[in-house]
Amino acid sequence: MNRAASRRRIDLRWVGLLPFAVFAGLFLILPTLYIVVGAFRTPQGGFTFQNILDLNTPSIRSAYWVSIKVSFLSALFGCLIGFGMAAAITVGGLPKRIREPLLTFSGVASNFAGVPLAFAFIATIGPAGLITLWLRQDFGINLRAYGWNLLSTPGLIVTYLFFQIPLMVLIITPALDGLRREWREAASILGASAWQYWRMVGLPILFPSLLGTMALLFANAFGAVATAIALTGPSLNIAPILLFAQIRGDVLGSPNLGYALALGMIVITGLANALYIWLRTRSERWLK
Repeated sequence: MNRAASRRRIDLRWVGLLPFAVFAGLFLILPTLYIVVGAFRTPQGGFTFQNILDLNTPSIRSAYWVSIKVSFLSALFGCLIGFGMAAAITVGGLPKRIREPLLTFSGVASNFAGVPLAFAFIATIGPAGLITLWLRQDFGINLRAYGWNLLSTPGLIVTYLFFQIPLMVLIITPALDGLRREWREAASILGASAWQYWRMVGLPILFPSLLGTMALLFANAFGAVATAIALTGPSLNIAPILLFAQIRGDVLGSPNLGYALALGMIVITGLANALYIWLRTRSERWLK
């Protein structure tokens, strides 16, 4: 009787995971399977590889390349700036009262994307934005004359940095906290300078975390759809916008080609996330 009651209690523990399992199945697993199947179907429902072969066209290759470039550069700059900010509040000696507000802001800003983020940047540094007009009227600085255009690839990279930098701060801060004080003291006793400590001890230990976080930021930017569409519309040829045009069902749209585009994006983001998980596992061996 006791054994049966114990088994019943163990089974009830899984009930709390049921809502998440249902949610993940309906909105993640099933749509992904639908995309994979649709990528190998004709409009009439037959099986074909033509949708995958059609990805090897100049416009689609260009869209993937621009998306990879935007994602890589936003991830790179996000890692560099975010690491500097996280290092300043953990090992840089800044007052502790700055840490909690910065982490709180990072938690909010890392999830601020889509139409609100695009509108905020257009209203601030867009062609008729607040800062753009202020610089032109009060200082005679015309950002457009210097080549700045928010509705372009560099503008999209700058916009993505708004959520890439806070995400980097949130992820790398625990890794910086995991650096043991004894390592730095031992290096100092042996005569190592601060630069030598970071070059020979700190950064090699953090390198898997840094590289893994960069892979995660790459995947985060590569899959961003709403921000890119709201900011640039169809003027920028990147994979998410091209995918949206195909799925939407315009005159020239092909839903099955859109599924193939989505499958390619899933493969790229999946590889980036797998790299992040593997590198994070390696880094945790040192930081435990």
